[in-house]
Amino acid sequence: MKLELKSPANERIGIHIPDEVANLSLPFNGSFATTDGDEYRVKNNIIDMLEQDPEFASIALSTNHWKVTAAIYEELWRKRSLSLLTGEDFPIEKEHELLIDWTAPQEGGLYLDLGASTALYARALKAAQPKADIVALDFSTQMLEEARIKAEADETDIFLLRADGRDMPFFSKTFDGIVMGGTLNELSDPTKVLYEANRVLKKEGSFFVMHLIKSDAWYGRLLQDSMGLGGIKFWTKDESNDLFKQAGFRVDKQITRGIVCFSRLLPN
Repeated sequence: MKLELKSPANERIGIHIPDEVANLSLPFNGSFATTDGDEYRVKNNIIDMLEQDPEFASIALSTNHWKVTAAIYEELWRKRSLSLLTGEDFPIEKEHELLIDWTAPQEGGLYLDLGASTALYARALKAAQPKADIVALDFSTQMLEEARIKAEADETDIFLLRADGRDMPFFSKTFDGIVMGGTLNELSDPTKVLYEANRVLKKEGSFFVMHLIKSDAWYGRLLQDSMGLGGIKFWTKDESNDLFKQAGFRVDKQITRGIVCFSRLLPN
């Protein structure tokens, strides 16, 4: 299938992205233009829908644009983080099992890894269902470049898209499923991103979210308060569910382990 994007300059105009862009074993460079003449660049298979970097509302967001952060994120932190945060043995394979079980990617389906970082979830979905199409969206060029390296090494073909989650370049009801791993806490405007996720998700689709909740222990709260100075937000489980509800979602399934919460959300 061809990926169709919505022109940021004219929401009635579509931009058709050919499958070749998702073939990461072959470098793709060039640009695409709308009938109105708006042009968007593709460099090393990364579709760039942002003319410039968005303003950073927090330290947490700005560090995602550091090359060193992208290089160490997955191996030194992401693959070990859940065991540290849950207080139990929680390898990345266990997280992926839950991701695949709750998302159930289907042949011919289109899925979005929102705030993808190095596309850990996107690659897992594609490995589970090779005949699905996956879009990994992030606003960090450095993260997407690292995602490309890892996906190519895994021989995984996915679309890499640089865009702002608060204003996604997709038509309404585009995706069969959306996944988000650990990004919610870092967002400067989580409500807006959740509204956008609801807009681009099909009525029968699902939204898998992994995020962190407030600690019950005083020392955990103290640490989280200090992280809040850098722009990281934490909510209780009930507060998180209220946030989801405000954006038009209902909780279908939910599991908490330590301060880690997994939710399967469905649009109302």
